[in-house]
Amino acid sequence: MNRHFLVTILFFAIYVSPGPVSSQELTKNQILDKKVKEFLESHRYQWRDMNVPATDGKVLFDIIIDHNYTKALEIGTSTGHSGIWIAWALSKTDGKLITIEINEKRYQEALSNFREAGLIDYVDARLADAHTLVPELQGPFDFVFCDADKGWYKNYFIAVLPKLETGGCFTAHNVINLRYGGGIQEFLDYVENLPNVKTTINKSSSAGISVSYKLKK
Repeated sequence: MNRHFLVTILFFAIYVSPGPVSSQELTKNQILDKKVKEFLESHRYQWRDMNVPATDGKVLFDIIIDHNYTKALEIGTSTGHSGIWIAWALSKTDGKLITIEINEKRYQEALSNFREAGLIDYVDARLADAHTLVPELQGPFDFVFCDADKGWYKNYFIAVLPKLETGGCFTAHNVINLRYGGGIQEFLDYVENLPNVKTTINKSSSAGISVSYKLKK
């Protein structure tokens, strides 16, 4: 083996290879993963009150991980199932979630669930009317999940889009559920005709999630 080849191997080993993950950090991540999984398993049949199914939570989790998103907004917390999936993903990207709920009972239950799942440090939960608060938020955001009043989806999107980073993603729930009617269709017609937004529909569940990426101008 010639000397030049050996020097090249040594260079990549020292300067290019990723640094080792500390055993302490690995243990911390493993402990949190175990806690979240146990929480989700123990509560898997308890999510009522307008929460998303686990299949849709996994869709949100994967989008955040795949794009390394860190600045998330959720419009419509309910009792926290979707927020747990989002916050769990953000725990791996060193991010944080702002989540908004208008109903105090659901809000308090969500806080309890975030604590029990071990994810409260990754969540900024707000008891507020999203009609008022969303336009007031400064942003920027790189991931948004909307699961609130369907007739207001378009308004939420319009308020958030200027604060959504290029490459960021706006997702919305229940977009193929016909009983929500006009508000959903108005929202989809709007986002699907924007030149700087690319929208697809994830149909892994019967509810459907629209996935809209903000493109470069």
